[in-house]
Amino acid sequence: MVERVIIMGAAGRDFHNFNVYFRENERYDVVGFTATQIPDIDGRIYPSMLSGSRYPDGIPIYPDSRLVELIRKRQVDLVAFSYSDVPHIEVMHKASQVTAAGADFIIIGAPYTMLESKRTVISVCAVRTGCGKSQTSRHVVKLLQKMGKRVVCVRHPMPYGDLTRQIVQRFSSRDDLVSQHCTIEEREEYEPVIDMGAVVYAGVDYGLILEAAEKEGDVIVWDGGNNDTPFFKPDLHIVVFDPHRAGHETGYHPGETNMLMADVAVINKVDSALPEKVEQVRRTIATHNPAATIILADSAVSVEDPSRVMGRRVLVVEDGPTLTHGEMAYGAGVIAARRFGAASLADPRPYLKGSLVDTFDRYSHMGTLLPAMGYSPGQIKDLEATINDCPCDLVLSATPIDLTAVVRVNKPVVRVRYTYADNSSPTLEAVIRRRLKDRL
Repeated sequence: MVERVIIMGAAGRDFHNFNVYFRENERYDVVGFTATQIPDIDGRIYPSMLSGSRYPDGIPIYPDSRLVELIRKRQVDLVAFSYSDVPHIEVMHKASQVTAAGADFIIIGAPYTMLESKRTVISVCAVRTGCGKSQTSRHVVKLLQKMGKRVVCVRHPMPYGDLTRQIVQRFSSRDDLVSQHCTIEEREEYEPVIDMGAVVYAGVDYGLILEAAEKEGDVIVWDGGNNDTPFFKPDLHIVVFDPHRAGHETGYHPGETNMLMADVAVINKVDSALPEKVEQVRRTIATHNPAATIILADSAVSVEDPSRVMGRRVLVVEDGPTLTHGEMAYGAGVIAARRFGAASLADPRPYLKGSLVDTFDRYSHMGTLLPAMGYSPGQIKDLEATINDCPCDLVLSATPIDLTAVVRVNKPVVRVRYTYADNSSPTLEAVIRRRLKDRL
């Protein structure tokens, strides 16, 4: 019997699971994807050039809100949960809805979907969005470059545009970000790595991406997204933890899976977290994954000229995903504002434009912070108008990119930078050298 399948996703893990698990499997007939978390990624078609000969018309992508209706209407037998950074209780609520509607509910095993590489692979993942995974992966890239290795960074997918143009994407310059119409979220991940002189790959078909990356690099650094597990089988799996959200490492899917699989557990933000919260996370790791090597790290926050912040009323613009589905009520921008003596934080909520109104309705915990939302040209315009209408002395920009390259701001902008820094021994470099001494 052929089972009719819906894959629940958010334009990333769902496509990968289809490609490696369902695409050529004659046991299954995938009748659709559902999409959530990211604005305006439904209503598209997963194209035939990606879906293969068994799906000549492609596969429709529906809004997640139609899941139960689709199960009944399309007589679906199986629903595969395939997106990340979701509370465990919400995953089971979804399972209850699916099984009540008459379908089975599965989560595909993490190792099953990992592609094997001919190169050495170091994966950097996290237990939640916003732990500091990207700054940690950049530090790993820098260490490998120092060792004389040709490093290629492969990023977890963010294909929010025309999927036929995003099958395999390669970024080696800022011009590539423009020519490939990158969103703000994509720029936040790619631009800092490009500035280090490394090549970044991303896209939709990670079998093809792996083939391309292997031709360019001695070592591949997998830069994970949200708290998802790696798409490539790692020789060393580094997982980043956030003591500002102590306890979340066992409460979110698939972050707990990452914790259980970790070879190296990096407890980040030690310099700004309460010591008792750092110790709580350490105990949790030691209890559930005693084989993991635990490293303490700082998220070193800096601005070029702190005197520009002192005594000013500042509008803090933070990394978008960290505030939204990462559920953080503050980030590096707020830490910088406090550390460098800002007088107050400007409240953007009376000045929100367009799509940002909906964003704040959905994520009301954000308060006086402004997420750097920019999944579409329209949303970027909404962000620009909101910043320009909000009265303040300056904008404190804590997104990893140069915000002024994307939006035209009518007031001074001070950029906040945050980088990985070892807090104590063992250092990340020492652990990588020891654990991979026969591979590097």
